[in-house]
Amino acid sequence: MYSTADFRKGLKIEWEGAPYIIVEFQHVKPGKGGAFVRTKIKNLITGRVIDQTFRSGEKVERPDLQEKDMQYLYAEGDRYCFMDNETYEQIYLTAAQLGDSKDFLQDNLNLKVLYYKGQPIAVELPTFVELTVTHTEPGFKGDTASGGSKPATLETGAIIQVPLFIDIGDRLKVDTRTGTYVERLK
Repeated sequence: MYSTADFRKGLKIEWEGAPYIIVEFQHVKPGKGGAFVRTKIKNLITGRVIDQTFRSGEKVERPDLQEKDMQYLYAEGDRYCFMDNETYEQIYLTAAQLGDSKDFLQDNLNLKVLYYKGQPIAVELPTFVELTVTHTEPGFKGDTASGGSKPATLETGAIIQVPLFIDIGDRLKVDTRTGTYVERLK
């Protein structure tokens, strides 16, 4: 069991029979009445974010979650195939289960698949991935790193904002948590 004193961003809890992850939290100590914790929690199955207030010291359950190291293999229509690195067993997740994570899946990418009560529900991508630009408008002479940004399509189909000096074929480091450009790789 977790107490509200254990709350931190990214902590996974069980609330009302479903697994949630804490997106934001704030301890509030009003002048009158007892202290409480105001949180935003995201349902790991549906992806819905709700505001929830807990009394200070209130206890919540630990969810029955397991993480398995897996490898992304391929997409088959609206389904995505993953292989367990130990048993070589293959599972499929839908685009709805993956959410925005599907925009950063590359063949043979190693990641963690989250299981809730034995059922796969989501993936945890590496923090950064390296992707190649497949389409972007050309930059013009005099464009600088601080001069602005333009959209670029990556090999996975994701579209992100990049600096004006980025060209087709450039290899980029992308933050999967925010979907933003980090740096150009050599």
